[in-house]
Amino acid sequence: MKKYNTMKNNVLILVSLILLIGCKKLEQEKVLSRVETLPFYDEATFTPKWFANDNDSLKYFHKIADFNLINQDGETISNKTFYNKIYITDFFFTTCPGICPKMTASMMDLQKEYINDDEVMLLSHSVTPEIDSVPTLKEYALKNEIVSSKWHLVTGNRKEIYDLGRKSYFVEEDLGKEKTANDFLHTENFVLVDKNKHIRGIYNGLNSNDIIQLITDVKTLKKEK
Repeated sequence: MKKYNTMKNNVLILVSLILLIGCKKLEQEKVLSRVETLPFYDEATFTPKWFANDNDSLKYFHKIADFNLINQDGETISNKTFYNKIYITDFFFTTCPGICPKMTASMMDLQKEYINDDEVMLLSHSVTPEIDSVPTLKEYALKNEIVSSKWHLVTGNRKEIYDLGRKSYFVEEDLGKEKTANDFLHTENFVLVDKNKHIRGIYNGLNSNDIIQLITDVKTLKKEK
């Protein structure tokens, strides 16, 4: 009887493990399932719009505005830096005690994912450029093992950075509320930008499932011709 009970318990454990593995696999597939092509976005509600890549409408569709900023190595970073590149961008500041360390950790995961992929870059804008000087950004980069050739931390003109965040990347959620550079910009959103400066996705940088989805969407984006 004791031997029978032991075998019964072993079977129950085995069945439970199989079910658990199956559930995790289904959950992962649910996270990874997505459309075959990514939509385009042109305003703060992030309502998806669908175009073929050769659609003439894309010539006039919203693109990230031109910019000139300075990275942690004192180098000028502009749109030309990301020519023919896919990039992921966010907004942070080095003294942030709340969401920024978690966002940096997510960006670190992305750096590891794309460290040997020249097609994908990372860009983080400081929202306190008056504090985050080039030496401060360099210190932050060294502390977090940021690879300069892969991930640019940028500082510069506050208005330019805030206009980029609100008018180009649409990273804030206060829809319809007019803001200026005097209103602090603070958001956990990551934005995916394609090789033509179009926005193709927005993700919560604090959510691990969103980061998985972002990585999957990059794979989809790289299939575009």
